[in-house]
Parts: sequence; C-alpha cells; structure tokens
Amino acid sequence: MAKHDVCPWWVGYLLASPIRRLSQDPVQILLPYVRAGMTVLEPGPGMGFFTLEAARLVGPLGRVIAVDVQPRMIEGLKRRASKVRLVDRMDARIATAGSMALDDLEGTVDFTFAFAVVHEMPSAAGFFAEAARAMKGGATLLLTEPVGHVIEAEFKEELAAAAAHGLTVVDRPSLKRCVSALLQKI
Repeated sequence: MAKHDVCPWWVGYLLASPIRRLSQDPVQILLPYVRAGMTVLEPGPGMGFFTLEAARLVGPLGRVIAVDVQPRMIEGLKRRASKVRLVDRMDARIATAGSMALDDLEGTVDFTFAFAVVHEMPSAAGFFAEAARAMKGGATLLLTEPVGHVIEAEFKEELAAAAAHGLTVVDRPSLKRCVSALLQKI
C-alpha cells in the first residue's frame, strides 16, 4: 500500500469551511448512520467539519470520540465545539502515530466514521484492529476515501485489512468524489 502523508494541521481550516457543504454535506452523509444516544468514533476529525454534526445528531445523551495525531487539529476542534456549545458531547483525544489509545472504549462504539483518514494511517491493519475492538457487536463503520488520493487497489487492501479484523462489507454507499464501504462488526 502506498504511503500517504498526514494532512497538515493548517489545512484543517480549509476542510472545515462552510463552502465544503456544497459538495459534502455532513448532515446528509451522517444522518443514515448516526442517531441520538449513540457513541461515535471519528479518527482524524481535523477541526470538526463532520464532528460537530455528529455531536448534534447524537444529542445530549450521546458522545463523539474524536481522535487525531495533531494537537492543533484537536485544539481547533475544541474551540469550534465550544462556540456552538457541543463540547460536552465530545471526547477529543490526541493519539500517537502508532495507536488511537482506545483501550478504555472496548465494545462501546456504535458507529465509526473513517472519512479520508485510513490512507494516512501507518497501518490500515492496526487501525482496523483498534476500531474493531472499540466497536460493539453489530456496530458499523463507514470507510470513505477520496478518489484521486486512494486508488482502487489501495481501497481493496483496506477492505481486506478490515475483513481480517471481523468487519464485513454490508453496503457500498455512493458519495461524491469518494470510494466508500459500510462495514459491520459481526
């Protein structure tokens, strides 16, 4: 699998731009999968383009765990969440390159949202191992990678790594300029 660099922290401001909603509406993308009271895991949240919408959707009884290797991304996410009074629904964590540090979440996550992030991980297998451990039985994971950054062969390798950790493809949703799969922990 090709090595991809981690998106620079300053690009987080561009990725969180409201203009992005014209091509990728976070509500429309998340609504089929996120419901009130859920625990949602979002690795690589950047400055919260999807995270804030996930926090709205899980409601006051739900929780969003946002994990990023870049402290500046997490700082920006927390700032934005505070401004819209959603920070109390979030657990924003700084991870290391080798681990998302999710041991305390084993078997608690209802939905994992991996949007344009697995290709930046040092190991897709390591990512899926950690995510699967954190997920409940029957939980789902939406894997989405940007066309142009990730070729079909790389995406197939990611799906194989997911399958090796008990995650089965149950749907192939269509998202603009992305290749996607909905996986379920059996």
